[in-house]
Amino acid sequence: MFLVIEDSPIVQKILRHTLRQQQVEPVVFASTKAEGVEAFEKHKDGLIAAIVDISLPDAPQGEMVNYIVENKLPCIVLTGTDDEEQRKKLLKLGAADYVIKENRFSYQYAVRMLDRLARNRKIKALVVDDSTTMRQVVSYYMKLQCFDVIEAKDGREALELLESEPDIRLVITDYNMPNMDGFRLTQEIRYRYEKRPIAIIGLSSQEDSNTSVQFIKKGANDFLQKPFQQEEFGCRVTNNIEALEQLISLHEQATLDYLTGLNNRRYFIEEGNELVKKYRSSETDYAVALMDLDNFKGINDEHGHEAGDAILTQFGEYLRHAFSRFHLARYGGEEFVVVIGGLDESKVFDLVDQFRHYISEQIFILPDDDYIRVSVSVGIAGAGSTAGLELKDLLQRADEALYQAKEAGRNMVVPYSPE
Repeated sequence: MFLVIEDSPIVQKILRHTLRQQQVEPVVFASTKAEGVEAFEKHKDGLIAAIVDISLPDAPQGEMVNYIVENKLPCIVLTGTDDEEQRKKLLKLGAADYVIKENRFSYQYAVRMLDRLARNRKIKALVVDDSTTMRQVVSYYMKLQCFDVIEAKDGREALELLESEPDIRLVITDYNMPNMDGFRLTQEIRYRYEKRPIAIIGLSSQEDSNTSVQFIKKGANDFLQKPFQQEEFGCRVTNNIEALEQLISLHEQATLDYLTGLNNRRYFIEEGNELVKKYRSSETDYAVALMDLDNFKGINDEHGHEAGDAILTQFGEYLRHAFSRFHLARYGGEEFVVVIGGLDESKVFDLVDQFRHYISEQIFILPDDDYIRVSVSVGIAGAGSTAGLELKDLLQRADEALYQAKEAGRNMVVPYSPE
């Protein structure tokens, strides 16, 4: 939930429209400090951030901003006055951003930043600097933007944290550090985590234009010269995070099934081939389970394609929950597939058969609130640690076993057998 405190009915109307357009909700509105305090006290446990006008009828000197900041709620200041001293004062006080009411783009920016603060809470950022003071300053700016911040004093410590915290999405690193400088750290991140979505911003106090060039050439997304203003820092961070999110979105569109959110067939094959190579080189047992929903065409014919989509979506959720630690995908139509590593074939059979039994007991809800039960047939094909079978071999064998399961009456798991 978000809080907007603005006394102008016209500005409120503009903000309401912009909030709806950008799908930022729910929002509580107030027109005075008294109303704002009441709204804050009522909803404080669920509030994420606020937009606050400086001049209110009962608080003309920014008292409401002070109240919001003192109560640790991220605050975007919205004002019609371009007062440089006031801007510096409120930013120093702890406001997340300072926006001047100039035109509709100002309101769009303020709402965009409100949504940004909410999304930043789910993003982990790593600040790397050997200077304790500078590290604290950068971390403070990041926390004002609601990031989940962790710190490292040099490149080596940063790499250790990146290894133990795989969900880090932003690294802000100084150049001149002991043990491992920012250039080397940037190179190591790009080398070690080539497929991991991470934005890197380089920092340096050296007045040498070559520093920024070298940061970018070594893999950084952006560079900032120290000292920098809080607002410039915030804008750079926001631009880089949003660019990263766009890349992640494009990657998901290319690799995920649009209906279930599971990996799609193409990505499954690409990653599966690499995974099987690792299993073979480490002499680890691995298997493929190919699943097919029974009588799915009949379900579509009787209940319609929307019902079929609802069943596929729910089945995908059950599959994700049961096999989240393995490589899985929607293979096509009503077929799903899982690569299971580290278990011998008998344990794979037990695991998959438990899942088959679980599915047979579930109620699948249809769009018209009706429900049906479904079952799944599975063919599995395993490879011992020295068998050396590739993914395509296992898929072919699993497909043959799945055919046998269908022929034998459905709702069963059949291991591949040469016979």
